[in-house]
Amino acid sequence: MLKVIICDDHPIVREGLKNIIAKSGDISVQAEAGSGSELIEKLGQGRFDVVILDISLPGASGLDVLKLLQGYSPRPAVIVLSMHPEEQYAVRALKAGAAGYLEKASAPSELVSAIRKVARGGRHVSAALAERLAFGLGGNEKREAHESLSDREYQILLMIASGKGTKEIAGELSIAPSTVGTYRSRILEKLGLTNTAELIHYAVANHLVE
Repeated sequence: MLKVIICDDHPIVREGLKNIIAKSGDISVQAEAGSGSELIEKLGQGRFDVVILDISLPGASGLDVLKLLQGYSPRPAVIVLSMHPEEQYAVRALKAGAAGYLEKASAPSELVSAIRKVARGGRHVSAALAERLAFGLGGNEKREAHESLSDREYQILLMIASGKGTKEIAGELSIAPSTVGTYRSRILEKLGLTNTAELIHYAVANHLVE
């Protein structure tokens, strides 16, 4: 029986995932967590084969948690499950150590097959993403300006571009509004932009938001 732990800050999402996994017959959800810190704590209390990790968490993001897990032993395989389209976060997640990336709109059967695959040491990605990763690893893919952003800067770029204000972003990330402003300034500088309107235009033009 494969042992899974789910990390998502929405109880209703965790319940839905548990119901899907319960029907598999060979996979069991042994624990759940609502934040990255709670996940790390529970990983120290037992052994798990697979972590299902939301990318958008309060405080430390899923990408931050992935980096923390790099030195964890024994390290479970991690599937990042996100509401964000693959092109927004998948490459960053895989480079940070994830074994798979799934959009929350994926079919339930795909989640179950992904758990089985990564538990065996494989990777679960779409064909399009696999091709993109192959080109990237080969050094043939042109790097876009936003790829120079840190994970936190990139996360805040997407939040600003999706229309969220400074206070809303600060609340979701558990940081001070002034810190959001600092990140915004860094993002504009790195992308060679001057204001939020240009930032939003950049994100739309590069298909980072719809």
